[in-house]
Amino acid sequence: MTAVSSSYAQPILRTADLSEGLRVVERLLGIADLRDLEVDFEARVSSTDVLAPLLELLPHAKWFAEGDTGGSSTKGDDPSAHFPVRLRAVARPPETVGPFLDAVGDSPATVRWDFMGWPEAPEVGLGVGGARGAFVTLAVHARDLDLADPASDHTVFVHAKQVEAERAPWLAAQVGLQVIGDLVEAPY
Repeated sequence: MTAVSSSYAQPILRTADLSEGLRVVERLLGIADLRDLEVDFEARVSSTDVLAPLLELLPHAKWFAEGDTGGSSTKGDDPSAHFPVRLRAVARPPETVGPFLDAVGDSPATVRWDFMGWPEAPEVGLGVGGARGAFVTLAVHARDLDLADPASDHTVFVHAKQVEAERAPWLAAQVGLQVIGDLVEAPY
């Protein structure tokens, strides 16, 4: 599952309170053009206690083994024989977010909301932003989009096109926050 970047992301909130992270996401979505709204999920799974409910919720999710075992859903392998695995499901309906978060438990995961675009940001000289780069990601039990830095807290990222990098701080300000880290290339 090699990912191709379609945006750059910048963190705007880090919190131990998952509901606070979800409230910030809701506020950001409140200013976005939500036509074609869908959600992508990724989780780093290390136990059948997490894997089983995720596969029940997302039966067509793709997965691949981390490390040298080489197992994957494309080969028809049993994921529980290849822990840890990365599980990914794309283009899911927004109502699956709550059940996904319940299923991942303490595992590092991301939820990425994908929609039509960001609003005009005249204060920073930007018109309406198109679908490319119009995402919000909640990294759960992780501080990065690649799930390489597990944590006990959660991070909200806003995405923008690289050429519109000033949109990220503008978006943060729209919800009463500021950027708290560098603009990074998003993994997918």
